[in-house]
Amino acid sequence: MIQKISRILLRDAFKHEAYDFTKWLQDNLDVLNDCIDLTLSNADREAAAGDFSVDLVAEDELGNKVIIENQLEKSNHDHLGKLITYLVAMEARAAIWIVSEPRPEHVSAITWLNESSSASFYLLKLEAIKIGDSDPAPLLTLIVGPSDATKAVGKAKQEFAERYDIRRDFWTRLLEHAKTKTKLHATISPGRYAWIGTGAGKSGLGLNYVTWEHETCVELYIDRGKNREVENKAIFDTLHAKKDEIERLFGDSLEWDRLDSKRASRIRKTINIGGWKDPEKWGEIHPEMVDTMIRLEKALKPHIQKLEIEAV
Repeated sequence: MIQKISRILLRDAFKHEAYDFTKWLQDNLDVLNDCIDLTLSNADREAAAGDFSVDLVAEDELGNKVIIENQLEKSNHDHLGKLITYLVAMEARAAIWIVSEPRPEHVSAITWLNESSSASFYLLKLEAIKIGDSDPAPLLTLIVGPSDATKAVGKAKQEFAERYDIRRDFWTRLLEHAKTKTKLHATISPGRYAWIGTGAGKSGLGLNYVTWEHETCVELYIDRGKNREVENKAIFDTLHAKKDEIERLFGDSLEWDRLDSKRASRIRKTINIGGWKDPEKWGEIHPEMVDTMIRLEKALKPHIQKLEIEAV
């Protein structure tokens, strides 16, 4: 006869966390191994970690230390802190946290740790079950653990963080040089994104510096805001009608991008010396960008001043 599984209170199965469940787990690591991608052995109880003691310290198949922290209740911040402290103190490769009820914020925290660190973190849910009139048995369920996907996400996040830092440095140096030549962007702070800009004298018109990996540009960006596509295009068309005169004052040709499928329009000059990924060329890139911006602003200013547009 097929019996039903019924869940019982954990404390009915394990009266004491350390003396009952931790000891049981020490003797039954194969149950834990079935839930995770590690093969653990040689578990020791109450291993010292500074002034604290770890519930269990085991070894993986390569002999690396793996700490196991048990909590027969809802996950909490205190145990999360202990988990990280123990892992560092024991110089462990992985940390396993077994709880009766994993809170969403701690699931997110373990996911973040797997993305952001070289160690591996596992969060498991522990339940006590019976089948018919059988003796109680523990049921372990993996809630979150490391994976190739989480490591890839973590690597991508790290690469983006590094990219942001490099671009901030790129803008810092550009603005330092720009202040010696013009007041146009004197009040702008360096950011981490691919562009920085200032107003061009009319609401919704910006004079922007833009950088890519191996190129840069300066531009007039026309975007008066939501539901103003027609107005944006009209401003572009008014300036484009003076194309020959503007390019003569600028001293070179410009890229006139009406961007009919988009809300905004732009007028830009691309500089092909290098970009934020070419720090050895920044000393050449920055002066060229600033000089090009000064010339662009000078060429456009009289025509922008004549635009009859309301503030937004």
